[in-house]
Amino acid sequence: MNQNETTSNDASRATQQAPRARSVDSDVARAARAEDMRNSFGFRKVGDGEKQALVDDVFHKVARRYDVMNDLMSGGMHRLWKDAMVARLAPPRKNPAGRQWRSLDVAGGTGDIAMRIVEASGRTAHVTVLDINGSMLAVGAERAEKRGLSPWLDFVEANAEELPFGDGEFDAYTIAFGIRNVPQIDKALGEAFRVLRHGGRLLCLEFSEVDVPVLDRIYDQWSMNAIPRIGQAVAGDGEPYRYLVESVRKFPNQQRFAAMIRDAGFSRVDFTNMTGGVAALHSGWKL
Repeated sequence: MNQNETTSNDASRATQQAPRARSVDSDVARAARAEDMRNSFGFRKVGDGEKQALVDDVFHKVARRYDVMNDLMSGGMHRLWKDAMVARLAPPRKNPAGRQWRSLDVAGGTGDIAMRIVEASGRTAHVTVLDINGSMLAVGAERAEKRGLSPWLDFVEANAEELPFGDGEFDAYTIAFGIRNVPQIDKALGEAFRVLRHGGRLLCLEFSEVDVPVLDRIYDQWSMNAIPRIGQAVAGDGEPYRYLVESVRKFPNQQRFAAMIRDAGFSRVDFTNMTGGVAALHSGWKL
């Protein structure tokens, strides 16, 4: 896999292809990390079954300021990263014979990724937006209506760990900045694999581990200290932003998350670092 590969696209220039994990974590270590994610709300340990309600409350609070939140956490780069994600997906501009090409965007309530996919397909693809948070879905449905994209989208309130769809219903599964908020990530990945058709693709964009010297310290200081204070000033409540920053620190790094995707059954798993690893775009195929 080539490193330091660049293109003329601004987002692509900020990316670096990352190698596959060189070692496989033990089952015990993976299980311990999965339990840690299930029982952590940021840096705070919570009981079984408590995390989801706490995460829901965060997103109820930030739903109308979701873009502001991502701008704060990424320095505005999330917009380029999302463009790069959809470019990598490359939704077809012509539907397969006899059916419509379908994509599932999970934890995508505000419709950012889904609307990009519809427009990239020339308004031929259909995207189902799924989110556990009704406030986020309301924002997305409103935006889709204003942009005239409602006929190509539907919005479903459901849990990523228990998708209300049959096996093999979708050609693609996307999730951007949402997987780290799922209590049982392994279950969500298993569900992603189940609902994809043979030959379908998973793309997951998530904040990750910065791997550039100096940038890692700068980003750590910025995110841990400045973002909650700015969130307090902009939104009147810094605690949701503190959780979101802490949740990034608890999330598995690039190699470990790639291993989780492989464990769920996906093939040809790889990832691309964006902006020095501030975020990473993970890819896997159901083959």
